[in-house]
Amino acid sequence: MTEFNSHTLRSYTQEDVQQILQLAISRQVNDNNQEFSYQQILEIAKELQISPDNLQQAERDWLVKQSEVEQRQAFNLYRRSKFKKRLGNYAIINIFCLAMDSLSSGISWSLYILVASALAISLDIWNTFQTKGEDYEIAFQRWNRNHQIKQTINTVLNKWFKVFSP
Repeated sequence: MTEFNSHTLRSYTQEDVQQILQLAISRQVNDNNQEFSYQQILEIAKELQISPDNLQQAERDWLVKQSEVEQRQAFNLYRRSKFKKRLGNYAIINIFCLAMDSLSSGISWSLYILVASALAISLDIWNTFQTKGEDYEIAFQRWNRNHQIKQTINTVLNKWFKVFSP
């Protein structure tokens, strides 16, 4: 096993430096089970000669990214809850058809409905749990736009009710 030799001249790309520092910081946090305060982040940035303006912009970018991650998680939960509702509807319809078919002449025609429903459920599963691709992005953008419109309407209505409430 070779030892780390600090006397050897090495050069790293910016991406390499980011990855090395990210791993080192993550190890330190895992070893000490701690979090960093904003003041500590400022001190680290100062040592790395990162300007406070660049640090603030990076923090804003990170907050925007975190917000989008949270929105995507909410969207995925929404899609799964809608899928569960549709799955329940499929189950109720198929149970009803199977019961009607078994009461009348044994099970015959209801199997066609069962197979068609199984195909529909399979496609629904694929569409619900597929979180990559253009269709997912289009669905997310549509949901996000509708979600923002609802929030705006709720905000306006709440302000309106506060103004006119006694």
